[in-house]
Amino acid sequence: MCVGLLALSSQAQELTLKTVRQANSLVKYDPANADQPGLCHEIIKAVERVDPGLRFVGLDKLAPLKRVERLLADGEVDVVFCLLRSPGRERQWRFLPQPLYTVRQVVAQRVDDPRQIDSLGDLARGSYTKPVLVSRGTILTRRLDAANVQINEVSSEREALQMLVMGRADAVYGQDVNLLRHMRDAQLGSKVRLGRVGFGDDMQYVAVRTGLPAAHEERLMQALRRLDREGVLRQLADKYR
Repeated sequence: MCVGLLALSSQAQELTLKTVRQANSLVKYDPANADQPGLCHEIIKAVERVDPGLRFVGLDKLAPLKRVERLLADGEVDVVFCLLRSPGRERQWRFLPQPLYTVRQVVAQRVDDPRQIDSLGDLARGSYTKPVLVSRGTILTRRLDAANVQINEVSSEREALQMLVMGRADAVYGQDVNLLRHMRDAQLGSKVRLGRVGFGDDMQYVAVRTGLPAAHEERLMQALRRLDREGVLRQLADKYR
C-alpha cells in the first residue's frame, strides 16, 4: 500500500526531461505521418499517457545520430529513446534495463541477384568488388569492420536502397524494420529483397545522461515497466513491422 501511494505521489509531480529527435530514421520519428508517426515517438507519447506528470521536450529538434550521441554525452539532453547498447556507448551514458523492441540485422539485395549471403564471410568476400552500404554513424559499422567487410557509409537506408537499385552496390546492411519501411515507401518490393539469414538480434533501449537523478530514472522505468506489462511495447513494435 505504501509503495503504491509513493508511486502515485511521484507521478503527480511534474517532471520535464529534455530529449531530441533522430534525423533520417522514419521508423523512429515521422511526425508528419498521422498513421505511423514513428515507433519511438509513439513510445514517448505512451509514457506520457501512463504518467501524466512526465513530459518530454525537444522533439521539435532534429539531429543526426552522431550529434544525438554528443548531446547525450555532454548532458545537453536528459534522455534519448531507441538506441542500441554497446561498450563504447555505455562508457558515456547509462541505459535503462527495460528493452523497448527488437531489431534484426539483415542484408538487402536486388531481386535479380542470385547470390545467397549466408554469413559475414560471404558478405566480406563480395565487398571487395563493391563495398557494402550502411547508414553513417550506426554501431553496425563496427560489426562489419570486425568481419573485414568493406563498407561505404551513406546518409540513410533510403539512399542506400536507391544506390542498390541503380547497381552502384550489391548489398545493403541494416536493421529489418528500417529497410522494410523504406522498401514499402519506395515500392521496391519487386526490385529488392531481404536475405534469408539474420546476422543478430539487438534490443533498442532508453539512454539517459550521466548524472540524471536516480529518482528520475526510476520514474521513467516505472512507466516503461507498465507499458511492457500491459503489452503496449509489443503492440507498438508489431505495428511497425
